[in-house]
Amino acid sequence: MSKIISIHSFRGGTGKSNTTANISALLAMDGSRVGVVDTDIASPGIHVLFNLDESEMVHSLNDYLWGKCSIEEAAHDVTSHVGGEIKGQIFLIPSSIKAGEIARILREGYDVGLLNDGFRDVVEKLNLDYLLIDTHPGLNEETLLSIAISNALVIILRPDSQDYQGTAVTVDVAKKLDVPQMLMLVNKVPSQFDLDDVRTRVEQTYNATVAAVLPHSDEMMTLASSGIFSIRFPDHPVTKGLRSLVDQLKA
Repeated sequence: MSKIISIHSFRGGTGKSNTTANISALLAMDGSRVGVVDTDIASPGIHVLFNLDESEMVHSLNDYLWGKCSIEEAAHDVTSHVGGEIKGQIFLIPSSIKAGEIARILREGYDVGLLNDGFRDVVEKLNLDYLLIDTHPGLNEETLLSIAISNALVIILRPDSQDYQGTAVTVDVAKKLDVPQMLMLVNKVPSQFDLDDVRTRVEQTYNATVAAVLPHSDEMMTLASSGIFSIRFPDHPVTKGLRSLVDQLKA
């Protein structure tokens, strides 16, 4: 049975798109057919991690929302772009990076219900095992509906007071929406922090399962979104933490 997974954070800068790309790669390495949708329409960027050039974007999520194409026509097979031994497939539905199209979405909005219809359609049309939704930070109508139709929700936060406060709102909303599986991912933890202590604090604060606590990584910063971290650094502690998260999502 297919599984829809939303990847969310209350604030930007948590590593949400990087995490989404790495989860998709690890799932595909295991042989799964994975779809990724960039719904951060105002500031799209996950296509960079998949080495998808603007010239290759025949259609985008924006085109689907404006009735110019079907949802599956906006899906790009990026399997060969990521490197590594990928047994499955990865399909990316990017948002447009053209300034005029971003401005139009911000000015005119779009039918959020159509977006969620598209999620279900693309799962069926591409025979996906998993659909990952890279959400817009914060809580808006699109994010709430995405969370509501998801089988699983990954909430990313950093060990930061603003993140802790904003994340509490997201967790509370997710519990009210009865998301079947909710996992916390603590990212970019400074080396001075004890990872086990951070895990305990977050689990006690939100009464939720922490799937992984990922340390700050200079290698991640150096890679600078020019590829998929878990493929480039398969034995790194960050990759091992992401693998633990994926294993729990597959359970």
